[in-house]
Amino acid sequence: MAKNNVEKVLDFPSSTQVENELNRIRYNRRYGSTLRSTVYALITVAAVAILISMLLLPVLQIYGSSMTPTVTDGDIVVAVKNSKFKTGDVVAFYYNNKILVKRVIAQAGDWVDISEDGKVFVNNDVIEEPYITDPAYGETNIKLPYQVPEGKIFVMGDHRSVSIDSRNTSVGCVSSEQIVGKVLLRIWPFSAFGKLSQ
Repeated sequence: MAKNNVEKVLDFPSSTQVENELNRIRYNRRYGSTLRSTVYALITVAAVAILISMLLLPVLQIYGSSMTPTVTDGDIVVAVKNSKFKTGDVVAFYYNNKILVKRVIAQAGDWVDISEDGKVFVNNDVIEEPYITDPAYGETNIKLPYQVPEGKIFVMGDHRSVSIDSRNTSVGCVSSEQIVGKVLLRIWPFSAFGKLSQ
């Protein structure tokens, strides 16, 4: 009985198939390279944004009602690192592992006095406070008139009847080391987006 020899025929790909396969490999390499560089770029941008927000432009969320109506509970604001403040500026500062937001009333060396009906005097002159809707003597336990110590600022909340601030020894005046920055802009809610009133 004779055995048939079976020859295997090799099926080589056509030049079009080879070219298509090379194009597919090149595309995958380009895609992978583009994806990697995009991910690295996004990580870099995120890291820079975090550094800027921590070091130059802190973003803060407001808790409580001590600064109403200027800012209210849940608002998100942006502060700017700054060391020079004037009466009327809104500042954020560290206090007992929290960040408080209050308004600058007086500088080091100034004399502060508050009348029973809530008028605030700095160096015997009443200060204009168009942002106040609730003037009040509030939680005051310091001896008035009061001189602001060297290297500190005197701050008060805009909602004077509920704010605990420099009028009370539990908070006191704020030193430059405590300052986070000057609060300039509300970014949330969008309906109230804009610069804070001074």
